[in-house]
Order: sequence, then C-alpha cells, then structure tokens
Amino acid sequence: MTIDEERSPVAQPLSGADRAWLLMDRPTNPMVIIGLLVLATPVRLAALRALITQRFLAHERLRCAPVLEPASAHWELAGGFDVDDHVLRVALPEPAGREELEELAGELASTPLKPGRPLWTFHLIERYRSGSAIIIRIHHCYADGIALVRVLLGLADATDATDAARAAAPGPSGPEPAGFSNSLTAWLPDALQQGAHLLGKGVHYALHPRAATAAAFEALGLGAALARLAMLPSEPATRLKQPLSGIRRVAWAEPLSLMEVATVGHVLGCTVNDVLVSTLAGAVGSYLRAQGEDTDGLIVRAAIPVNLRTPGAPPLGNQFGLVFVELPVGMRHPLERLYTVHTAMQGLKHSPQAAVVLGLLSVVGSLPAPIEPPAVELFTSKASLVASNLPGPAEPLHLAGARISEILFWVPQAGSIGLGVSMFSYTGCIQYGVIADRQLVPEPADLVERVAIEFERLVYVVLLGGGSLGA
Repeated sequence: MTIDEERSPVAQPLSGADRAWLLMDRPTNPMVIIGLLVLATPVRLAALRALITQRFLAHERLRCAPVLEPASAHWELAGGFDVDDHVLRVALPEPAGREELEELAGELASTPLKPGRPLWTFHLIERYRSGSAIIIRIHHCYADGIALVRVLLGLADATDATDAARAAAPGPSGPEPAGFSNSLTAWLPDALQQGAHLLGKGVHYALHPRAATAAAFEALGLGAALARLAMLPSEPATRLKQPLSGIRRVAWAEPLSLMEVATVGHVLGCTVNDVLVSTLAGAVGSYLRAQGEDTDGLIVRAAIPVNLRTPGAPPLGNQFGLVFVELPVGMRHPLERLYTVHTAMQGLKHSPQAAVVLGLLSVVGSLPAPIEPPAVELFTSKASLVASNLPGPAEPLHLAGARISEILFWVPQAGSIGLGVSMFSYTGCIQYGVIADRQLVPEPADLVERVAIEFERLVYVVLLGGGSLGA
C-alpha cells in the first residue's frame, strides 16, 4: 500500500520538512535532485513509460502537485495528468558521448520544473554509446535521497529470480549514508511534535519571526545544539562562496573500487566514509590551488546529510538532517588529512546536530514563509558544499530488460551553496558526481578528476608505510 492510498491526496498536507524544501527554491538554486541511469542496451520510450506508470506512479503522491499556502502546503492530484508529459525523449548531439550527456544533464539541472504539475521528469536518451541513458529530475519536496533511491531502484529488476526487492534496495554493502548511526531517531518524533504545537501562535510569529525561531527551538529542546550551530563562523571567502549565476554544470569521475577503499580504511583504522570524505577534501584543495588560491591552513565545511528515517516510515518524504564536517583542504599529506577527517567525524557521530537541522526545517516549514530565508541562511552560510554518500545495490540490476551499467545522482544545494558532491556505490564501485554553479566551478570535470589522483596518493602513502609525500 502506498502512503496516499487511504486518504485523498487533496487532504494530505506536506510535512514541515517537505514544505521547507519547497520554500527553499530560488531562481539560481532550484531544489531538484538529478539522477542518471546508464543502460548497456537500448530502451524504448514506450517501455519506459509503461514501467513508470506501473511502478513509479504506484506512489500516488507522484501524481500530485504541491500547492503552497501562506503557512502550509498540501498535495493536490494533478488534473489531466498524462505520463507522456513527464517521460520524454531527447537526443544528444553528435558524437553523443559522455561530454554531450554531461552538457544535457547540466542544462536540465538549470531548468526549473513546471509549477502546477507534478514536479518530476524522466528524459530518455535512446541512443547513448551502445545503449541508452535516462536523466531523472524530482523536486526535493517529494523525497530525500534515501527515499528516492529506493523508489527509483524499485523500477529495476534483479539479475536473478531470488529476491528482486532485496537486490534493489540499498544495503549494507555500500558506504554508510553519512557515517553516522541513527541513534537520534528514538526521541526525534516527540521533539518534532513539540515543535508543531507552535502553530497555534502563528499570527504572533508572523509578526515576530525572531521570537518564532527562538520559541520553536526551545520547544524542540535543542537550544544548546542550535546555539553551537549558530556560533559556527561563516565560511572563508574562497571561489566556492560567490554569488550564483543559476547556470549549472555536472560531471562524474571514473569509479573507485569499493573493496580498495574499504581495505585502505581497514588498514588505517578508519571507515569507508572517512576515506571518501578525506579524498574529497584533497581533491577540493588541489582544485583551489590550481585556481591560484592559497590553501595553507584552509578549512571549509561540507554539509553532509544524515539519515534519520525511523522504522516503518512512509516510503517518500524528507527525514534527514545535516552535519557540518570540517574539510582540511589545506592539508596536502593524505594520511594527516585522513586522520583529521576521522577525528572530526567521530566527534559528530553522536552529536544532535543533524536533528537540530531537521528540527529547523520541520518547524520553519510549519510556520509563515517570512521565517524561511533567515533560517536557511543560518545553515547555508556555514558550508561551502554539500556532500552526500548513499549506498546502492551490490548486484547489477536491469531496467526494462536492459542492464544498468552506471547509476549517478547529483544533490541539490540551498541558499548560497553552489557546489554539490555525491558518492554512490553500485556493483562494487563508488562513483563521485559533481554539480556546480558555473560561477564557482566552470568545469566540474577539473575538480572530479582529482578524486582518483588523491585516492592514489593515499594508497601510495600506505604502501610506503606512511612516509612523507610532497604536493
């Protein structure tokens, strides 16, 4: 049974967190998750539309459009809905290779979804290399990354007849979503319910937004953690913190071996996530130096999503928070950088910071819209990039009879953040994807290609027994 089967979608309100993501849309920063499936053999448009109708639209919310109101929002069944309007065919210019696909993905990432209609599209490139490719766009108000991965992989079939659902669902074989446990979720529903009681004072809060924010977090019982978050200094003035143009570019790297990453982490007493985040920090530092920036002692923060989904939660919706991890991009020695990241991640493992951000989103999304801009700025000023790590299936999947050879996704950013890095594991490989505003990173391939170089430097140091390694 889908989440909307028992009640009319018209009567279904958006949760506070879902509405917050709807409010966060900006002309220069749409809150849209981008996915890419590369298929080894061709798929036809009719077959894809039939699959979307049968499986994707089994979630009735996906037939709905969000309707924003002054202090709330609800799902409304789209009149005249036609799957043909959302599952489209598009062709790449010659030679129809990776560069052309990256260009198209960037154009779609920069193009707003049409309001008043369900906010998602599938774009089928019937001819890409020897097969096809599908670019997926879905607004963040429908689902977070964990939920969306599960729904999208539900379109696929396992390679054998054992248990398609088990094979399609993200499992423990990949890296942990953010390297943190879900121990916060036990008390989270009560905290959010307390925040919802503030709605009775909506008129007062509309006139006094500062009082609203303070009262909301007092009700949540997370005041101390919020204070620590608010006291974090704003990000340093690097090329990653400039005004956004609204023109996005995407790129992805050649995949890393999950086994190699896990082995290096095990040898050094670190997690897979530590290695991935440290490698990312090295790549960002290398890129900034190549652009002429002085990175000595430079630390920037990454906002990293943390899954707070509770057992039995609905399959769609947003149930995640954020932690702010310091990336020592100025450290050139890969081992020193790795252990610095490891220490920072350990310090955040049991922090309520992720729940503070989810509480912020849930409460702000339940109050009048004027409160939203300063609340978003509160946490987007604390990070230079978003870095998301999701585990995918260990075994290959098929979609409409074609083997899925690659799965990538690109995370949306918010407010003044214009750089997103995704890490996704599939069939024993980890793939990095970068999405960036053109004003910040004109050619994201220049950044993402440095990931493999930084990982190789770490491996080399391990083989040398931790010896010195120059820049």
